Amino acid sequence: MKKIRNNAELRDVYLEIASEYYYINSSKKSLAVSLKALELSKRANDSIRMAKASYFVGDCYENTRKDSAYFYYLQAEKLYHKLQDYDNVARMLFSKGYVLFYDGNYVECSVEISKALSYLKGSKDYELIYSCNTLMGNCLEKLVKYDQALQYHATALEVLGKMKFTGKDDINKYNVSSIINVCNLYDLQGEYAKSAKILEPLLTPDLRKKWPRLYANVMSNLAYSKMKNKDYENVKPMLLESLKIVDSIGLGPDILYKKIRIGEYYLSQKDTLNAISTLEEANHLAVTLNSSNEILTTLRFLYKTDKKKMLFYTKEYIKLSDSINAVQKNAHDKYSRIEYETSRIEDENKILTKKNFYILISSFVLILALLIFTLFRGLKYKNLEMKFFKKEQQANEVIYQLLMDQHEKITTARENEKTKIAKELHDGIMNKIYSVRMNLGFFNSQNGNEIVEKRKYYITELQHIETEVRTISHGLSNSAFLEHNDFNNLLLTLVDHQKEISDTKFVYTDNETIDWRSIQIIYKINLYRIIQEAILNVNKYANAKSCEVKIYKKKHNILKLTITDDGVGFDVKNRKAGIGLSNMRDRVSSLNGKFIVVSSVNSGTKIEVTFTLDWL
Repeated sequence: MKKIRNNAELRDVYLEIASEYYYINSSKKSLAVSLKALELSKRANDSIRMAKASYFVGDCYENTRKDSAYFYYLQAEKLYHKLQDYDNVARMLFSKGYVLFYDGNYVECSVEISKALSYLKGSKDYELIYSCNTLMGNCLEKLVKYDQALQYHATALEVLGKMKFTGKDDINKYNVSSIINVCNLYDLQGEYAKSAKILEPLLTPDLRKKWPRLYANVMSNLAYSKMKNKDYENVKPMLLESLKIVDSIGLGPDILYKKIRIGEYYLSQKDTLNAISTLEEANHLAVTLNSSNEILTTLRFLYKTDKKKMLFYTKEYIKLSDSINAVQKNAHDKYSRIEYETSRIEDENKILTKKNFYILISSFVLILALLIFTLFRGLKYKNLEMKFFKKEQQANEVIYQLLMDQHEKITTARENEKTKIAKELHDGIMNKIYSVRMNLGFFNSQNGNEIVEKRKYYITELQHIETEVRTISHGLSNSAFLEHNDFNNLLLTLVDHQKEISDTKFVYTDNETIDWRSIQIIYKINLYRIIQEAILNVNKYANAKSCEVKIYKKKHNILKLTITDDGVGFDVKNRKAGIGLSNMRDRVSSLNGKFIVVSSVNSGTKIEVTFTLDWL
């Protein structure tokens, strides 16, 4: 199987697939693909995609292994810092703060968010700025710094006006979420009436249709504010309806919060039985969801309400509280250790990099000195080489001109000689033979059957001789065109011409892929003469019905010619080769080719010629 090349396009495809898996809530598949993208990016030393892949891995671990998520966010943060991509540095700081917030490390969370906001000064990433201010407000709320928390939520609402949305629905969603955060702070400060006044206008049919979860949260918070303000009108129906909405959606944490508030409502109404029952349900759900703060909240209400189990709930509360403190302390140490170990590894890498840098500089200086020395020597000999090259070029030009002159003289002499031979054959021999045939025809008027038959025989023989001489004459006259015409068409014309003078059916087959322009003229001349001689022999001796002339290439530099007839054949071993076969053999031998004749009596004849074109 062909190995797939590790290039930027491949790594981008892995990251895109990981993102798609993440958005369809397939975290395991997203994690596997993200880790593969990270591995490929490390191999290629691709810092941009290493940072992005680390970010994706952190997102996949966020809800399951918070320490791993924190580690990969930290790696991505450092890579983005080296790349001077400060918006993404801030994004990683926000992600680290998010992990710390939901692990109960509110102080450290606020530190990370403060760093993120400092990087976002002047940034246009308003959505990230909004998220950082919102998380900082929630963090300060947990640290009981309500006034400061309100300032950050107010800043988040201001940033909301600068954010770009695809429609008004998104703006409304963010706006409602921020108002809920603000009203929670008002409730914590005891300003329940103020909170209720702000929340009540938000309960619109449009909000319920488009954002049912948000609608349920607004309704629950409004009911809670009214309840705390001693205004119990419609509080119970509102709390029950908000529970029904989130229950239909299947949102476990939201169901838990709603049940706790319903339990509080029953307590406010002195309905102890319903209060205990609802709070016990909330406690079981909190344990199932592993929501430590909500477990403590339900236990605190239960030990105050259920007098029979007060001691049991008190012990559970103290045990869990101690456990949470220990976990938070360990978590604090864990995240501090991750930061420390990462910093230590970076320091070691810096020392190693510094040593490597000195080695690299020393090597560079030595190589540079060697290059200068080599260059100096090279220039010295280059001048000598140039002088020699000029003299050699001049000598080559003289030789080339002499060769061209000689070639021209040889070509002219050859063409003159061929034209002279053709003319003598045609004008001398042909006229004499024709005269003899005419005289024999005249004597044919004499009586005597034997004389008449004999003269007819001689007349026929003279016609054969005339045909042979004409063929040779045409071949000699036309050979000068071999170099300037399409060789394939010349061969086709040669074979087709036999239709006019022979009863044998000649067929010419060639390999259309042969580039005759790349084949030297000497090969083409000899091929043409061999085919011409073979056709003459077939006409004279073979008495064949058909004859196939075939030229093709074997491999890339083997040229093969076969001439096959179905004539009378002959005994190759016992019969002495005639002039025609000897001429063909000599032509092939002069070009270091192979010449094979395969024949037997009454089984036809096959001639094979093979040339090796060494220059190809």
